[in-house]
Amino acid sequence: MPGRVEGKVALITGAARGQGRSHAIRLAQEGADIIAVDLCADIGTVPYALARKEDLDETVRQVEALDRRIVARQADVRVLSELQAAVDEGIAEFGRLDIVVAQAGILTMGSNKPEAFLDVIGVNLFGVVNAVTAAAPHLQAGASVILTGSTAALLTGAIDSSGAGGLGYAHAKRHVARFGHDLARVYARRKIRVNVIHPTNVDTDMMDNDFMYRAFRPDVENPNREDMIPALEAKSPMGVAWLPPSDVSEAVLYFASDASKWVTGQQLKLDGGQLLPITDAGVPS
Repeated sequence: MPGRVEGKVALITGAARGQGRSHAIRLAQEGADIIAVDLCADIGTVPYALARKEDLDETVRQVEALDRRIVARQADVRVLSELQAAVDEGIAEFGRLDIVVAQAGILTMGSNKPEAFLDVIGVNLFGVVNAVTAAAPHLQAGASVILTGSTAALLTGAIDSSGAGGLGYAHAKRHVARFGHDLARVYARRKIRVNVIHPTNVDTDMMDNDFMYRAFRPDVENPNREDMIPALEAKSPMGVAWLPPSDVSEAVLYFASDASKWVTGQQLKLDGGQLLPITDAGVPS
């Protein structure tokens, strides 16, 4: 039985680990070939280690183990020419591009350095725009563009007070939400869909590190992962500390597949009810 994205090609940024790797594997399981992009280097204002070349190699290994093809390249999403070069290599190999998953993201929460604000805007907002820009000339009717937002985009003031870096994160994700909505309007006539997924906390290296332990448990002298979990659960109406990346990948698969062929301009809240206290049904009363 054919997979749900059989014969399609997906560009995924931030593909070396975490959500990006999970999305690459899930789409490959359903028949897609992958163009995988990641920086594979640290950024000075980010308080945790970013992915390495060995992580990207592992993504390649896992995709190829599924008998799918993959072109993997190190590239900085802040630099449009690097993304264009990676996409061009993928097009030369596969001949088409059907899915864009603009996933690459960083969190510089806690830093008051202006550079922290600019770095997170560069990756989380301009990197998304660059991914779409690099892919756009190759997209045809039926293509799907999937952007990674955050509940931070929709929770007013959620992390705006967490230093320049936190403000930058919230600013970037709010503008990703708006960009996705307006881009969907631009591409609707060409039958290219654009949707945004807003996950709550996700169990990746962005959350699972000493910096975040201390941010969520300042009352504990040397907090660890287990100390942080109750603090995360307390913020969720469904008692969800964080989602496994694979749960987000199921939403990516839906938007990538023909199951959502008439769905565009959506802001999917994958949040365990986190936003319920501040939202209504979204319909006229």
